[in-house]
Amino acid sequence: MANEIVGRRKELELLEKYYNSGKAEFVALYGRRRVGKTFLIRQRFRNELAFDMTGVLEGSKSEQVMAFHSAMKASGYTGKKNSNWMDAFYALRELLAAKIESGKRCVIFIDELPCLDTPKAGFVNALGHFWNSWANWQPEIMLIVCGSATSWMVRNVIDNHGGLHDRITHEMPLHPFTLAETEGFFKANGFPWERLSILQAYMAIGGVPYYMSLFDKAESPAVGIDRLFFSENAELKKEYRRLFSSLFRNPAPYLEIIDALVKHPQGLTREEIAKSLSSANNGRLGDMLMDLVYCDFLRKNCVREKKVNKNSAIYQLVDFYTIFYNTFAGKAQTREHFWSQNVGTPEVNTWYGLAYERVCKAHMSQIKAALGIAGVATEYYAWRSKSTTPAAQIDIIIDRADNMINLCEVKYSEAVYTLEKDEYLRIMHRRDAFRSETGSTCSIIPTMITTFGMNRGAYSDQITVKLDMDALFT
Repeated sequence: MANEIVGRRKELELLEKYYNSGKAEFVALYGRRRVGKTFLIRQRFRNELAFDMTGVLEGSKSEQVMAFHSAMKASGYTGKKNSNWMDAFYALRELLAAKIESGKRCVIFIDELPCLDTPKAGFVNALGHFWNSWANWQPEIMLIVCGSATSWMVRNVIDNHGGLHDRITHEMPLHPFTLAETEGFFKANGFPWERLSILQAYMAIGGVPYYMSLFDKAESPAVGIDRLFFSENAELKKEYRRLFSSLFRNPAPYLEIIDALVKHPQGLTREEIAKSLSSANNGRLGDMLMDLVYCDFLRKNCVREKKVNKNSAIYQLVDFYTIFYNTFAGKAQTREHFWSQNVGTPEVNTWYGLAYERVCKAHMSQIKAALGIAGVATEYYAWRSKSTTPAAQIDIIIDRADNMINLCEVKYSEAVYTLEKDEYLRIMHRRDAFRSETGSTCSIIPTMITTFGMNRGAYSDQITVKLDMDALFT
């Protein structure tokens, strides 16, 4: 199964559509490190790549040009080595012109594209000239560029204001797996895990295929987490710095934002982030926040006051791996079996509760489908009270176009959940505070999302809408 594509049904359908479009295509694929970009393209087009090259991580201009030349030689080029990008792309044009057959796709794949753009090398201009002057006029050409440095890809390729302006025919962000795709991955690789075990692993590493591949099917999730995060040569402990260095040329200010949000799991506004960093709330901070959103590290949650307010949005750290690393593995843990020995402690139970909320927020389309409102237009946001002490906060509100609101409470447990009187009253208090402060006239439906469902009882029977984790695996 190691060489088969698991999941990615939507992405494969899109690639197939672009492949058969009958016109020149320029596809920009981007996503965080280890999410499976290269694997997807090389597996789908493994016998059809007319040219395939990868940028050299942290390489100089001469190293990048040499890598490009070596890839051309592997594709049949016999000409001289070029010293600049304009000449290199002209040589590529000559190589491909000899390969093109009418009616047959000529697929070009350039991986780790941001690496090729060394200072003052003129790479982006040369790429733009190659596309505009020749490749765009060849209906057989399908150029796929790929990069982990997501913010670079968006700014320099997709939103480029120079030669590549509006030249990308399709952009394809590649996100981590959903729970359903994660379950498919583990089943395809012979894991005997039930859904709770898959959920527990997902809460620590998210849906990053490479991280999943590091688990052993003979281990429990807890034993695997110990090995990957807390052992002497823990692979996923060493991954953290490499991850941010691969995404950003200057990772330090991004890591400062991450550190600030780790301390506030419910999220911060942009103004609050600036204050915590003792920095200006300016365009640069806004750009960095959006970079982290593009890379799937942060989610920008709109908030509701009298109306949905996008300008007061709460930025929340949502990347499962990053949160787990900073909460546990990044600290000075010296015990190789830290996780196995602390499962069931208040610290870990609190973390599970917050992590399950994050999982639910990452699966809003699945929750909508389970509620029977997949086709209903909705706003999804968080809410924080400005008048109650302590401030009541609702993390998941689904505001529907049919004048209904699902006010969602998420509860993680490893057994069927029992709703006690005190918690029921807190839910009603949040509902009443929300209605009072927002002035909403919609019907408000308290909605419980648990892991294994709810026990019958005087208080649980008052909750009319109940979902369990199976809804997230659809």
